[in-house]
Amino acid sequence: MRRNFIVVAGMVLALALMLTAGVVNYLHRRAEERARLSGPQLTLVPDQGSSNGAAPSASDASQTAADEDNATPLNGKTAPAFTLQDLSGNKVSLASFKGHPLVVDFWATWCAPCKVEIPWFEKLHDEYASQGLEILGVSSDDLDKSDPAKLFTEKRDIADFAKQMHMNYPVLLDGASVEDAYQLEAYPTTFYIDRNGKVVAATVGLVPRDLIEEDIKKAIGATS
Repeated sequence: MRRNFIVVAGMVLALALMLTAGVVNYLHRRAEERARLSGPQLTLVPDQGSSNGAAPSASDASQTAADEDNATPLNGKTAPAFTLQDLSGNKVSLASFKGHPLVVDFWATWCAPCKVEIPWFEKLHDEYASQGLEILGVSSDDLDKSDPAKLFTEKRDIADFAKQMHMNYPVLLDGASVEDAYQLEAYPTTFYIDRNGKVVAATVGLVPRDLIEEDIKKAIGATS
């Protein structure tokens, strides 16, 4: 009896180890894939012209990020048109926001940096609403359109995430369908669009809140 128990316990332990190894391998492959898609991140480095090697200031960080803005392929161009559904199933077009300074933020529920910046967007949305600012949160989570039941669950999960994060601006679905037009390489990627529909700034990855606010002000004050 005791021997049988030991054999069974050994089999259970072996199975548990196999399952654990499988999960670890899966997570490792997912991490590698996300790292491949993560694109360039803002890296703070000492000023090469500084003799004391002091850490860069917040303004240095903003300037570094601003330099990245200038390399954005869509910067200075008309934002590509799109029409996507919101969480209620209503169609929302980019064109309907013409005349408003606009932020279009591509994010995903699994994106950790996105969870950091979303509360900033919520507060900035309220702060600059009087100046006409609008924000669109475009979810790039995968949607299985071939399976109605799975699609329902995926949409529900995105809606639950938006509710938990207290997102106070429209959340649009199926951002993956317009990623090529916006030349996305990582999440979050955020575009700042002026009242005439032109991209005046864009950032890739998590950037300082101050830089986000600066780019919002560019969109508000820009004249095409």
